[in-house]
Amino acid sequence: MEIESTFIDGLKLIHLDKFEDERGTFLKVFNLDIFNEKRLETDFRESYFSISNKNVIRGMHFQIPPAEHTKLVYLNHGNVLDVILDIRRASKTFGQYFTILLDSTNPIMMYIPIGCAHGFLSKEDNSIVSYIQSSVYDKDYDEGILWNSFGMEWGIESPIISKRDKSFIPFETFDTPF
Repeated sequence: MEIESTFIDGLKLIHLDKFEDERGTFLKVFNLDIFNEKRLETDFRESYFSISNKNVIRGMHFQIPPAEHTKLVYLNHGNVLDVILDIRRASKTFGQYFTILLDSTNPIMMYIPIGCAHGFLSKEDNSIVSYIQSSVYDKDYDEGILWNSFGMEWGIESPIISKRDKSFIPFETFDTPF
């Protein structure tokens, strides 16, 4: 497990060790000792996954205080363009976003710090994305930024987007609590 920093403070790429043999593939996504050594969050409270069709955009999601969370995101199957937007007012990268193409052949987990919004574009059918969070989902503190309001070029003409994700406010009118 190798941990790489990005230009967004606290956002990490965790290169997962992949073991393959005649039985298939084995990946370890969490190791308490390594996370403690790197001073990363280890108190995770909830885990879930999504399965998305090609051309689905999910995001840009986060929870506000007091239900904010650090999030681990990794791809189990498929191909996605993962996007993280820094919404921390005091951050030197406030309003900037990071993108990475995740696919099943090169296992990378995203370590997303509190104060960053997350979303992705599924590039193929049945893309499975797993999430592990340091807080439990709370609909009263669930928020989002409108997917096309912060300068990200998704590279798709007719994305499939939920009614909820279409209802989020634009980045320029968002009053961040972070």
